Amino acid sequence: MMISIVPAVLSIMVMMPQEAAPKAPVDGPKDFAPIITTAVERLVAMQEDPGQWPYEGVYRVGGKIPVGYRIGGTGICGEALLRAPGYASDPARVAAIGKALTFVCDGIKEPLMSPDDYDGGYDVRGWGMCYGARFLLAAQRADAIPEPMKDRAKAATEWYLAALAKLEIPQVGGWTYSRQPGRETPCPASPFMTAPCLETLFAAKAQGFAVDPAMIERALKALAGTRADQSGFVDYAGGKGVKDKADQIPGAVGRMCAVEVAMTLAGRGSPEGLERAIEAFCAHWDALEVRRAKNGTHLAPYGVAPYYFCYAHYYAAQAIALLPEDRRSKHWTAYNELLFRTRSPEGTWNDRVFPRSANYGTAMSMMTLLMQQPGAVDPARWQPVGSE
Repeated sequence: MMISIVPAVLSIMVMMPQEAAPKAPVDGPKDFAPIITTAVERLVAMQEDPGQWPYEGVYRVGGKIPVGYRIGGTGICGEALLRAPGYASDPARVAAIGKALTFVCDGIKEPLMSPDDYDGGYDVRGWGMCYGARFLLAAQRADAIPEPMKDRAKAATEWYLAALAKLEIPQVGGWTYSRQPGRETPCPASPFMTAPCLETLFAAKAQGFAVDPAMIERALKALAGTRADQSGFVDYAGGKGVKDKADQIPGAVGRMCAVEVAMTLAGRGSPEGLERAIEAFCAHWDALEVRRAKNGTHLAPYGVAPYYFCYAHYYAAQAIALLPEDRRSKHWTAYNELLFRTRSPEGTWNDRVFPRSANYGTAMSMMTLLMQQPGAVDPARWQPVGSE
């Protein structure tokens, strides 16, 4: 959003940037178990009929939360519940995941999820494809799909993966939720969306699904084109003038982490690149915090929108987890101090003004804590043709 599922609304509301209130340092807890248990309970309680956790932003289709947000949000929350310890022995969670699986599998029949009817423009169905597939892959990996549903879930996974491939940007490669009109019109790739899509496709390949290596190469090339050589700045889309935008790093820390993660998983990153992005995230965290749970989207001076907040935290955590073990500790300490500044008294996280989106924020934040636990899920890495 996702996903995580965190698509942007490109209209800029005319508002003056707010100043962040000073935040007192918060010591991160040493024991995450009760924190995760509370988050699991809150997520189960927040599930809506018929089995969804909708991500809510300002964007609407026909006055309603678009189906791409509903499927994508469900996928992110479902994956978080699957990752948390004790899933198989938790009847409430098993029941919630069962309903979510049905909802996501049914999503392939939604007209507004069709990859064939799409003709460019602003649209979020790609987020649903990305995180719908990712959730189903996670459920298959965890052996959490009931036997009668396995064939259906496999078919739905294949559908989402094929649909995502159809939404690849022509000629350029990669993905974006804000295409120029015309299905065959090339446009810049969004690193914000391309990196999560690549992670989903890496997982699919690792689990035996067919993934076109040429599509992966195009997406990686598009991502590389958004990076600056020295500062690590990643452009919002396209890479034009990137080298002149290093002073805009505070607005880029989320996508910097996401791009370094994707490139590292593809064998094209480095610990130095990961650390540069992590350090930028921590140094400029206030530029994210000032926009958390506020109205408006891309506001000056950095164009930071509220939906960057939990997204940036997730990918900063992934970046730390991908470092060599002896280089992680100091970054986890700094990261956790920031993360726990914004945990609510109820044990949730939310980067939007919408109460419903505590489901997304809590799921993303909980997964960052799980990355720090023994036995954490190791994200799939891309194996180029000829290297397997």
